[in-house]
This record gives sequence, C-alpha cells and structure tokens, in this order.
Amino acid sequence: MLRRLFCACALATLALAAAPVAAQERIGVLMLHGKNPGSNMDPNFSPLKGTFERQGWLATVPDMPWSRGRYLDGGLDKAMAEIGGHIKSLRDQGATKIVIIGHSMGVPTGMAYAARGGDVDALVGLAPGHAPVSYYTQPWGKVVHDSINEARALVAAGKGDTRERFSDINQGKQQTVVTTAKDYLSYFDPTSDAEMSVTAPRIPAKVAVMTVIGEKDPLFKWIRGYYVDKLPANPKNKYLEVSGGHLDTPRVASDEIIAWIKTAVAP
Repeated sequence: MLRRLFCACALATLALAAAPVAAQERIGVLMLHGKNPGSNMDPNFSPLKGTFERQGWLATVPDMPWSRGRYLDGGLDKAMAEIGGHIKSLRDQGATKIVIIGHSMGVPTGMAYAARGGDVDALVGLAPGHAPVSYYTQPWGKVVHDSINEARALVAAGKGDTRERFSDINQGKQQTVVTTAKDYLSYFDPTSDAEMSVTAPRIPAKVAVMTVIGEKDPLFKWIRGYYVDKLPANPKNKYLEVSGGHLDTPRVASDEIIAWIKTAVAP
C-alpha cells in the first residue's frame, strides 16, 4: 500500500513539473522593414533582430517587395503571400505565437495581412508610414494623386498589366516607381488594403496592436484619428509616443516593445 502511494505521489509530482513546460510559448517575430530606400539591412531597424533573439525568441527580417532592390516587385497580394511564407517558416521552427513588427511601410502591410485573416497574434507598428489618403488631402500629394488617377485610367482601358512610370513620395522626397498600373494601385489606391485607415477596423479584435510614434514624425499629430482610434477594442492595445523621429523610433522604443510583447501574447 505504501509503495503504491509513493508511486502515485511521484507520478503526480512529475506531472506538475512537466505542466509549465508543456504550456510554454515560443514567440516568433516577423520584422517588416520600411519602404525604399529602406531594406532588411536598415541600421535603424534590423538590429532589433538580435535584441529579440536574446530574449529567446525566433526572429526574421526578410527583404520584402518594397525594399531598395525590389521596389515595387509585384502587387500587394504577392507581399501577403511572402509574409505568409515567412510566418510558416517561423511556425515550422517551433513558434507558437506570431508577432509582426513593422517599421514605416512595414506597418500597413502587416495590418493588411492581419485584416485579411492572416496567421498573427499581435502587431507592432513603429513609425507607421505610407498613407495613400494623404495624397488626396495634402497639397504636396498632388503628383501622386495624378499618378493614381492615371493608373486607374490604364486599368479601365485594359492596360493594367503594362509597366509604366508612376510617382511616389517617401519622407518628403519625390521618386519614380516603374511597375504595372494594377500593382501600383494595390499599394497606392486610398481604397486598397495598403491604406491603414481601411484595414484598421477589420483587424480581428483578438489581435493586440501596439503603435509607436515619434514626436518629430510627420504623422505624429494625426495618427490617432487616422487609424489608431479605428482599431477594434482590445485591452492589450497600446499607443506610445516617444522622442525622436521617423527613422530612430525602433531603437528608441526597443525596451517598451519587448515588455509589451511579453504581455500581449501571454497565455
């Protein structure tokens, strides 16, 4: 009888010891860099990969279709497929929770993926950039506004798959985009899923969202009304203002990002 009791107690002790291990989460982080001339080697963003890995997390910062060497490589749908592939790779490596961390243009693309029902548990938006609606509301956006109208006309005329030259503005600097009208519109049309005010209300309420903006960022004064206040209610959502500008926000906010992720994806 005593032997059976001892064995039962020993088994119960082993079960209790094993329980926390079974419940342990492995966080996987997909880092989405900013728009051209940003890339996955951006010194303001890519070093966070090592910071996350020192937390024991899995992290990857791939070269995306809006990088310096690929801008623009295909339409938004292609970018969504690539994001899904990178997340699958993190899952295959053992990630049980997925966090997408975007910087600048990496924010609207991460939001688009979540809004389309993608596999993600939390979003972090650092210095959100690329706001197609602004090309219609701000005087400086007229050149892009005209390109959007031109692209729409090409699609209507059955020429949406022909590569053309269109305009873009990145951090106040005008540049040329060589791509098809359809692909251009997938990123620049203010009704597209690349527009944060369009996707914010469609992000599943279960996906916690952190937004970080620098006091010197061009979007600082209107980011809350633009999309933050349109996000579905989630008690883990967080809005954070930091010092600095658009480029250095990832570095300035690194400690707060880590602390929030630990809470946002906690079991």
